[in-house]
Amino acid sequence: MAETNVIVLDLWASSYGMRVKIALAEKGISYECRQEDFEAKSSLLLEMNPVHKMIPVLIHNGKPICESLNIVQYIDEAWNHKPSLLPYDPYKRSQARFWGDYIDKNVYNAVKRVWTGKGEEQEECKKQFIECWKILEDELGDKPYFGGEEFGYVDVALVPFTSWFYTVETNGKLSIEEECPKIVDWVKRCMLKESVAKSLPHPRQIYAFALQYKQRHGLE
Repeated sequence: MAETNVIVLDLWASSYGMRVKIALAEKGISYECRQEDFEAKSSLLLEMNPVHKMIPVLIHNGKPICESLNIVQYIDEAWNHKPSLLPYDPYKRSQARFWGDYIDKNVYNAVKRVWTGKGEEQEECKKQFIECWKILEDELGDKPYFGGEEFGYVDVALVPFTSWFYTVETNGKLSIEEECPKIVDWVKRCMLKESVAKSLPHPRQIYAFALQYKQRHGLE
């Protein structure tokens, strides 16, 4: 579906930005993607998100929508043709939002603390990382996707963070497949979807980005 009035303010390595791109791809919405520089934020970003001044921002018909999961929900409602990302059933919808909230409150920090940590602190962070993903693995169970048979909201919320797995494993010296094999199988299923494969950077690109980040912030 061609759209000429959709802009995404993004940073290519941002898992939150990847969520928005996956959701738009699932709906078949074309858009213009503008990369932001955190060292020199654009006037458009500051205008469109004056509260947090962060990406991602979806600009639709000149109006900004901020915060990635809020944006995903907006996309699902604004373009309400199939596939639906959120379930129609109110209870299942509440559960999907619950897990989206869990992911937002736990996964980013669990990932970042491993690849930026050192020594005993890193060892403790690795335990917390594994615990977090095991909770998610238990929720996934034997289902193909978190919502059941169809790829949906929780998958969109979570799968971008898996582009950091190589960085976590390399810096943390751990095997996610050994710890959470069902999660790794789920990632492989997700990556078969064009919407995911084209929205996630190659893990080695993320690793190079992480190395540059550590050098800039004296974390080597």
